[in-house]
Amino acid sequence: QVQLVESGGGLVQAGGSLRLSCAGSGIIFRFNAMGWYRQAPGKQRELVAAIDSSYITNYADSVKGRFTISRDNAKNTVSLQMDSLKPDDTGVYYCNALRWSTKAPFGSWGQGTQVTVSS
Repeated sequence: QVQLVESGGGLVQAGGSLRLSCAGSGIIFRFNAMGWYRQAPGKQRELVAAIDSSYITNYADSVKGRFTISRDNAKNTVSLQMDSLKPDDTGVYYCNALRWSTKAPFGSWGQGTQVTVSS
């Protein structure tokens, strides 16, 4: 059974930084593309950053230049460094495995971690 556990969220002022981490069991990260998704209040969940097994990355336009996704295959973790945060970055952040061609998630969702950016 796949389990994903996200951590590192919190309350931060605009312009600040946070680093999110995702740890997994029941899934070997190095064989899979992984992504970070965000669900803002009243909006659908969206992909903000992804990294494939060859460390190729992809970012939503709204976070390019501010967010950096990375992976540690030895620890079976994936991280998201978020800098220059904006109030629009507020939401619950989730990690998941995804199919690179479609960017569609296919794993089980964890509980997510709340990120709140105050203006």
